[in-house]
Amino acid sequence: MARTTARPLATREVRIDSERRPCEACGARTRADWRSRRCVTTLAGCVGLSVQVRVCHRKGCLLEGMSLRAEEEGRWVLPEHEFGLDVLAFIGAQRYREHRSVPEIHALLRQRGVAISERTCTNLLDRYDELVSLKLLDSGRLQETLQRQGRAVLAIDGLAPDVGHEVLWVVRECLSGQVLLARSLLSGSEQELAPLLEEVRLALGPVPIVGVVSDGQRSIRNALAHALPQVPHQLCHFHYLREAARPLYEADRHAKKELKKRVREVRKVERAVEGRQDAGAHATRAYAAAVRSALTDDHRPPLQPSGLLLRRRLGAIEKSLERVSKGGPAHRS
Repeated sequence: MARTTARPLATREVRIDSERRPCEACGARTRADWRSRRCVTTLAGCVGLSVQVRVCHRKGCLLEGMSLRAEEEGRWVLPEHEFGLDVLAFIGAQRYREHRSVPEIHALLRQRGVAISERTCTNLLDRYDELVSLKLLDSGRLQETLQRQGRAVLAIDGLAPDVGHEVLWVVRECLSGQVLLARSLLSGSEQELAPLLEEVRLALGPVPIVGVVSDGQRSIRNALAHALPQVPHQLCHFHYLREAARPLYEADRHAKKELKKRVREVRKVERAVEGRQDAGAHATRAYAAAVRSALTDDHRPPLQPSGLLLRRRLGAIEKSLERVSKGGPAHRS
């Protein structure tokens, strides 16, 4: 979409000269042919950049006639962008550190006097994600981090967006939290996963792999036995706890199912007082709402079994009804 307003005027001018004199292809001296002027919107205001452009005119050179812009320009702004890197960093920090939405980020930038649209905030957030991805996949930085810690513990898992679609397999280093490899595969067979693990092993170089964590899928176990036969393999704690709690989960689920059968008639009770506005009808509707709330409040076992929680809540409602029937208060302090 084209701009509907004029760009803000630059509040100061900055000249950027190129440090590159000889041509990188042929070694001949380049010539400063012209200057490119562009306005860059930063958090501190609009800056007018005067960028020196050098050109190699040597016949037959691979870079003959190509514009070689001053190197320092990249410290201010991305190619073909209007907003500076500080605005880009501000948007990324607000989104991922402060967990703000794009409209909130847009409002903050407007408060700081930055003339920007909400749609541009979204586009710059996409550029920020791309830059972060490039940084995370920097093999040199990964090597430095892993060599400093002296060992690597891998975690491998597949993420399937939907049945029948490609599976995104991710290999992560647990101690540093770094993603080592992410690739979509048509399946998760041993024949496809083994080369994946071998690629990670070669990328780590001298850094030893001391352990692997996974969900215990058979194809993963077979691939690990083939690619990393001497490396210990452990089921992740989440799956350990889930499997250990399965008998409790089944018993709790059955108990909740039986409890729900006993309060199925709550809708009939509500129909019986429809249209009434007396105190008894209000109390009946309040108790019915409490029952409905108890039925829909699900938790995850084993630490918060929803069946036991439902039993406690229905028991509290039952005791309250007993007190009311005896003429006492509905709730005790």
